[in-house]
Amino acid sequence: MSFILLAYRSFIQRIFREQKIRHEAEVAHQRKLVLENIKAQESERKRIAVMIHDDIGNRLNILSLWLNNMDTKGDELIKKNITTQMSSLIDSARSISHSLYPVNLETVGLVLYIEELIANLSGRINISLTVSPKFQKKNIFTEVQLYRIIQEFTTNVLKHSEASLIRIYIKDNTTSLAVVISDNGQGFEYEAVKKGMGIKNIEARIKSLNAAHKWKNTPGNGSRLIIKIPYTHER
Repeated sequence: MSFILLAYRSFIQRIFREQKIRHEAEVAHQRKLVLENIKAQESERKRIAVMIHDDIGNRLNILSLWLNNMDTKGDELIKKNITTQMSSLIDSARSISHSLYPVNLETVGLVLYIEELIANLSGRINISLTVSPKFQKKNIFTEVQLYRIIQEFTTNVLKHSEASLIRIYIKDNTTSLAVVISDNGQGFEYEAVKKGMGIKNIEARIKSLNAAHKWKNTPGNGSRLIIKIPYTHER
């Protein structure tokens, strides 16, 4: 009888082990699909952004220089109007390019790119950035995803939270990179908004980094997103 019980217990344990292995394999497969999808999207965004930034942007700049140097023979008002429109088009091309893909991030690095985002939003909201002195440049995929997460968070805050302040904190630890983003807005109930595109986009990018994260939200008292990215994640 004891032999039958032991055999049964061994059988049940084997089933549990096999189920666990299948579950882990499925999780790994789903993560791989998310990662491949995000990489494909970023590749296409980069292609379009570079085209706008390098081709259309450069052409507009050349045209603007040409207009500034041409002899209008009294048509100064026309020249001024054209120059104003050209300047607006250049700004729009740059804005579209940045929204599609952070074209210059690889050159200037994550911190300076976040500071540029802060400068662009300074007229709409107060944003503070704190970076630990030990912070080191990360691989381009990680930096792009982090920038996208911060960009998405700030966009959601501006649209929905009625906040006056956003804080961004980045710190290199021994085995991981910690990122905390918070605001002083009205907060939200996670269960009520988790299916929204903003939250989904943020969490998909966090997942692509194999990172752990936690939302801390209290309606009326702002929201906070805590992210912990292991240095051993796939790149």
